[in-house]
Amino acid sequence: MNSFAQIAAFVVSLLATVRLAADEITVFAAASLTDALTEIGSAYEKATGDTVRFNFAASSTLARQIEAGAPADVFFSADDVQMDSLAKMGLIVKETRKALLGNTLVIVTAPDGPPIAKVADLAGGSIRHLSMGNPKAVPAGVYAKAYLEKLGFWEKLELKVAPAENVRAALGVVASGNAEAGIVYKTDAATSKKVKIALEIPASEGPEIRYPVALVSDSRHGAAARKFLARLTGAEAAAVFRKCGFTILTSDD
Repeated sequence: MNSFAQIAAFVVSLLATVRLAADEITVFAAASLTDALTEIGSAYEKATGDTVRFNFAASSTLARQIEAGAPADVFFSADDVQMDSLAKMGLIVKETRKALLGNTLVIVTAPDGPPIAKVADLAGGSIRHLSMGNPKAVPAGVYAKAYLEKLGFWEKLELKVAPAENVRAALGVVASGNAEAGIVYKTDAATSKKVKIALEIPASEGPEIRYPVALVSDSRHGAAARKFLARLTGAEAAAVFRKCGFTILTSDD
C-alpha cells in the first residue's frame, strides 16, 4: 500500500471513530431561549462533534411532553413551576438542577404604537388587545398576570388579553399589528425590529423570573447531556446569555 493509500485509510478510520464517538443530545427549552441556545448549541457542536437538537416551546407544553415520555435529555424551563412538577414525578435528576438565568418583563407596542408611560395606560381606550403568553400555563403569561394582579389591574385588563401559545407567539401578535400592546420578556423584545419597548418593568418591582435547567431522568445520552449542561453553566455560554439580555444567577436551585 502506497503512502497516499495509507493516509486515506487512516483518515477514513479516523472519521469513522469520530462518528462512533459523537452523540446526539435533545434539549427541550423555553421559546424565549431560542436565539441564545441556538448560538451556544452551534458552537458546542463544532467543538465536540456532538449534535444538539432543540425543541423550543412554552415550558408548560414541554413539561407535558416529557411527562408523556417524549425523548428529551435536558429540560430548560422559563419557570420553577414546570421544573417542580417534573421533579415531583421523579422525571429530572435532582442534583443536576440549577437556576441559571433571570429575565425581566417589558410592555411592547408597534414602533408607531400608542404611548405607554405607566401600566395604567393599558386600560385606556387606545389598547383594545393585550398580547401575552397564556396566563393559565405559559410562564411569561403567568408572570405577567401575577404582576398585573399585584398592581390591581388584572380585572380591568383581563378581557383585553389575547393569550398566545408561547412568548415568541405573543411578540409576533404585536409585531403583526393584531394587538396594540403586549407583555413579553425583555430578551424577546430585543429580537424584533417590528416592536419597541414602551415600558420596562424593573426587576425590583416585577416578579422574580428564573430559568432552571436539569438533566431528564430518562435521558438516553446521559453522559453527553451532562457535558452540555456543564457548557451551559460555563463562561462562554454566560457571555452569549448576557448578550441576549439575560442575567446570570449565581445560586443553585
